[in-house]
Amino acid sequence: MNCPPLKVTFLGTGTSSGVPMIACDCEVCRSEDSKDKRFRSSVLIESETTTLVVDTTPDFRSQMLRTGVKKLDGVLVTHHHKDHIAGLDDVKAFCYFQQQEMKVFATPITQQALHREFSYIFDKNKYPGVPDVNLITISDQPFVVGDIPVVPILVWHLRMPVLGFRFGRFTYITDANRIDPDEMAKAKDSEVLVLNALRHQKHISHFNLEEAIHMADLLGAKTAYFTHISHQLGRHQAVSKELPTNRFLAYDGLTLFFPA
Repeated sequence: MNCPPLKVTFLGTGTSSGVPMIACDCEVCRSEDSKDKRFRSSVLIESETTTLVVDTTPDFRSQMLRTGVKKLDGVLVTHHHKDHIAGLDDVKAFCYFQQQEMKVFATPITQQALHREFSYIFDKNKYPGVPDVNLITISDQPFVVGDIPVVPILVWHLRMPVLGFRFGRFTYITDANRIDPDEMAKAKDSEVLVLNALRHQKHISHFNLEEAIHMADLLGAKTAYFTHISHQLGRHQAVSKELPTNRFLAYDGLTLFFPA
């Protein structure tokens, strides 16, 4: 299936603590630059008829309000760490106004965690007003939501399997520090590639900036944006000046368009 024209909006580009970080007085956390203020990482994918979000972060409600999202057709979950699922309860507003269940696409492992974390959502005798969630099992095989084809990409967050997603010419990968060759092939030659780049120093389960740049080059990305950024990386303006050509730091509210 061909991918329709897409609009991609970065709802958040920060790491699990967000930026500014609570109780921190570093220059990044004190910055007045709006590009140094980062909600937890998520993206909005929109075609003319279908709207998807990747992950429901702890900031999900604020992200939806700030972006003015009125309709949501589905949630794609990369993995079950709290900074990627904590906002799931707030899909209940869409359930109410759309008068239908919310489709949540997740692997079996992630579904098990959602049942633990949000047991009341899946209770047989549900309390009135809780979200109506339809869990749909996905793996590393392509699927379609509405008119948007989705290609899952299995990556590794230390020993934890995480899904990235390719939508036509746009590939989104977060919380990774290793990608196996067969899965790298799925992301090859993306027009725009998004990768996590936590900080300058090496990290046990995330690409650092140097590793993310190297991976973007290996994958032949025409343009790359880096996300899941911590305050340790430095100020947006300063780091941006050091990046190679066509390699950029993403920021909250950044919008990209992909014509047919």
